[in-house]
Amino acid sequence: MAGLEPLYAWARPAVSRPQDALVCGVHWELVRHGYRCLGTGDQAGPDERKSELLPAGWEANKEVYTLRYKSTDDARELLLKAIMVEDSMILNVMDRGSQKVADVTLAVANYINPEHLDDFHKVYKNTEELRTRITSGILAPLGAPTEKAKEEPESKKDLQRDDDPVRIPPRQPAGTRAPSWPSPVNPFAVGGEDLDPFGGRSGGMIVDPLRSGFRQPGIDPSSGIPGRLPPGAVPPGARFDPFSPLGAGRPGPDPDHLPPPGYDDMFM
Repeated sequence: MAGLEPLYAWARPAVSRPQDALVCGVHWELVRHGYRCLGTGDQAGPDERKSELLPAGWEANKEVYTLRYKSTDDARELLLKAIMVEDSMILNVMDRGSQKVADVTLAVANYINPEHLDDFHKVYKNTEELRTRITSGILAPLGAPTEKAKEEPESKKDLQRDDDPVRIPPRQPAGTRAPSWPSPVNPFAVGGEDLDPFGGRSGGMIVDPLRSGFRQPGIDPSSGIPGRLPPGAVPPGARFDPFSPLGAGRPGPDPDHLPPPGYDDMFM
């Protein structure tokens, strides 16, 4: 428990019982986790300031030690009461902001050698266990001040976003040139685009004669269709499903399209 030794040397004249030494250890663990002591008692006194040292008169009551702490960022204020019950110390800590309470019971003999109060190197034992009990029993339930987690680099976030296979890519800006269409694939691949959610294949369920792969000179729906569509009605590169034969000079209906004689005869 680095830093406890100079604290104990400073507080040694006031340490007369094993519980005094244990309070010193608890106090220093709170300091290590970002708290500073304000003073003794339930209420604030005049000219209080945050300190890593114990306040004057902290050991006056050997049965109930009452200390107040505040985090270095002023976000939390704790009220600590260390109550002696026979050979055990009950630590009761309340967050005065959220009113949350946490407590833990420590057997004094498990952490303090009463015959070595004058020797810092022998007075404490099982220090790692003591730190764990304080951290898990008091600081963790109340939410001890911790450093903010480092944010991921922007480059890493961008990389993860680009690797997402179901991410919808941004739309092509207006005015850009439409992509060229690939040459027709084999006829058995028709509909493959509908089965491929990630795209990259041609041939959907809607037949577009303008993108069938065969050149059709003179047909550009984006420039308009005389008598049918004004110029610009079909955006460049958009799929266009013709509602009538395109182009001029196309032949009329084949004579075979006419109904046969007697078509209204139910026996025909």
